[in-house]
Amino acid sequence: MAQDGETAPSEAAHRPVPPLPRRLADPTPVLLIGTALWFAGVVLFGWNDLADGTVGIQFFTCIAGTALGVIGYGVFRWQRNAARRGSRGSWQGLSGLDT
Repeated sequence: MAQDGETAPSEAAHRPVPPLPRRLADPTPVLLIGTALWFAGVVLFGWNDLADGTVGIQFFTCIAGTALGVIGYGVFRWQRNAARRGSRGSWQGLSGLDT
């Protein structure tokens, strides 16, 4: 960082950062796989709790994880659609991930 009175390095001295590959920049697989894993936990702990006749904290934790995954994916899709429409309040750069 340049101190007061010093000149900052010119833009030509900096190399541009290349963009991430599409498969690394797309959050859709991570969101879907994570939500599916939480749902698998709901099924596993629900089956286990059904056999025991009690309901444990793990079951409710997995329900919360699944619900938050579904809500998060919905917000992500909503923002991506807003970026496609060109809405001023949307995230920038999401429309390039569309197929």
